[in-house]
Amino acid sequence: LAITYHAGRRIQGTSTDATAVSGGWKELARTTLGSDGATISVTGLADKRYYMILIDSLNSGVVGHFGRLNGDSGGNYSRRRSEDGGSEQTNVNNVAMNYFGQDVSDGHAFTVGYLANKSDKEKLSITHSVWQNTAGAGNAPHRMEDFGKWNNTTDPISSYQVVNLANSNNFASGAECVVLGYDPDDTHTDNFWEELASVELSSAGTVLSSGTFTAKKYLWVQAFIDSSGGNVNDAFRCGNGSVDTGTNYSYRFSTNGGSDSTSTSQNDIGDFSNISNGQFINMFIINNASNEKLITCHINEGKTGAGTAPTRLELVGKWANTSDQINIVEWRNPASTNYSTKSIIKVWGHD
Repeated sequence: LAITYHAGRRIQGTSTDATAVSGGWKELARTTLGSDGATISVTGLADKRYYMILIDSLNSGVVGHFGRLNGDSGGNYSRRRSEDGGSEQTNVNNVAMNYFGQDVSDGHAFTVGYLANKSDKEKLSITHSVWQNTAGAGNAPHRMEDFGKWNNTTDPISSYQVVNLANSNNFASGAECVVLGYDPDDTHTDNFWEELASVELSSAGTVLSSGTFTAKKYLWVQAFIDSSGGNVNDAFRCGNGSVDTGTNYSYRFSTNGGSDSTSTSQNDIGDFSNISNGQFINMFIINNASNEKLITCHINEGKTGAGTAPTRLELVGKWANTSDQINIVEWRNPASTNYSTKSIIKVWGHD
């Protein structure tokens, strides 16, 4: 996608740009289970400099999600992780590169990961995961941050496997792993991420909405929120046709690496306050109609001047709807101060 940056940190791009520009994230391969199985294996990957991994995990019993490369089951991996904002845990000489968390019996999990792939260097990964916990808005989801490496320095990545190493249960039929690839010199135009919505506030207001867009299984949402004067709050909502204003949301978040806080049975996700110098939001959503919608999100709240560090927020949430796909999202200020016309929201998606 072609994105340009304008005065006031505005991000701008058009659907015309999206079709004309080459070399974005391209789908290399995916595996969707047609029956229950203990492994989701994506093979035959083209050698790309970078990979993006999307995992939509479904299961009918407790499973532990682990990632492997090139079928290597030896003790050639190490990783560092934190679950629900807890203390760091490290594993060395391990048989898997990543740990995405462990589903309970209502299991549904969503992982977004990135891999650096250079044949003569150790392969490094970053993954962020959210899993459902018990169904319903009365239960906050769980989250995992995992940084891993494969100590192979001779081979490019050719396959990625999601395996259950926790017990004998299986991933359910319909569970899926999608692998995207990117190289700086790519010239293709069949980019995976399709622009679905791009809205910039035309006048100051308390709601920044995408408007309705074509629903897709995977959603990527970015927003820049700016105040028209004074502090503003923001909170996320979504829906089908119109935003859901009921108490059907729950979430878990950490501010500046602190302990996690949870909120359940809420009428929005977030309500983060005292934003006065701009906020950048990066969010992914798994958007299956029949499953609760799982969200992973990172937020940078800007502060004035180089002498003040920004505030960071790490967030996972869910919309406890199991009948509709999301086709509208919004950020709103529950208080009275307006967002400025520098505020913009963009949505990309793919099935």
